[in-house]
Amino acid sequence: MKHRIASVLSAAALALGVLGVSAPSANAAPGDCSSTSSAYRPTLQHGSTGAAVKQAQCLSNVWGGVPKLTVDGVFGSQTLTKIKWIQGCHGLARDGVIDPKTWSVLYNPAPDCYDPYPG
Repeated sequence: MKHRIASVLSAAALALGVLGVSAPSANAAPGDCSSTSSAYRPTLQHGSTGAAVKQAQCLSNVWGGVPKLTVDGVFGSQTLTKIKWIQGCHGLARDGVIDPKTWSVLYNPAPDCYDPYPG
């Protein structure tokens, strides 16, 4: 069974390659967010600044919610609100701290969130 699944996946990858379609890179960030490497994921919180904050702000904008954040590298109150909302959408603690679990969610956005955005 495993061999059959591997064969099907290989055939699908070959077909996509022939059609000129390539799979996204495992390190590609959604939404063209490229302020830092996707491997650089420091713990961030309200008051943090820098390129990693820009990356988190950009990734959070992929999620939706109004307003879109200004990608300025400053973890202010609007960034805090947005991060808490995203955490709540995934059943994470709404503490506003961007830790490894929150980074994972930012890089792998769910298609829908049923929590209304705080407004």
